[in-house]
Amino acid sequence: MLFFEESMNLLFIGDSITDSGRDKKNASMLGKGYVNFTASMLNVEMAELNLDFKNFGISGNRVCDLKSRWQSDCIDQKPDIVSIMIGINDVWRRYDHDDPTSVEAFAANYRYILEEVRSNLNAQIIIIEPFVLPFPEDRKTWHEDLDPKIAIIKELALEFADAFVPMNGIFAAACCRREPTFWAKDGVHPTPSGHMLIAQSWLQYAIGKSC
Repeated sequence: MLFFEESMNLLFIGDSITDSGRDKKNASMLGKGYVNFTASMLNVEMAELNLDFKNFGISGNRVCDLKSRWQSDCIDQKPDIVSIMIGINDVWRRYDHDDPTSVEAFAANYRYILEEVRSNLNAQIIIIEPFVLPFPEDRKTWHEDLDPKIAIIKELALEFADAFVPMNGIFAAACCRREPTFWAKDGVHPTPSGHMLIAQSWLQYAIGKSC
């Protein structure tokens, strides 16, 4: 569980799911996805705290890309809370570009960014689990690559994280309520409803309520 104080800086970082069309020339614009929804709900719930939000998601990023920009885009920002969502492109590139990320490289790079936070910042960490929904049909095979990476993320979360959001399981449960395309048209990029589900889940695991 996270704790919040006045004027805290919250940094959301990751790939296209975090990016979600943000205006990279305007730091106050948080994109159209879960970051914007999460910030809006936190601002309602904790209006008196005057929280500050940044979205540093970049479409297409893998964990190695976060590592390469971690100093400038995380450490130098001096956040009080770091929210990380990364991993699905480490899987996707295996299937569309024959460019896999080994389990060992994934684990080493993810550990690096977490150790850098612990060494250089007095920041809380929340990790969002990557996910894939079973549509189109080929997405079902991705679990061969994704599941070992999720296992690594869970182990790292136990060691480093103050909160963990199990989105792969949450979306699997959601697909029993509505078809996968209701939540993500391509199994990866959420619809507005999918982004809202991530935001509500973030709040549930960060502060114990979905707002």
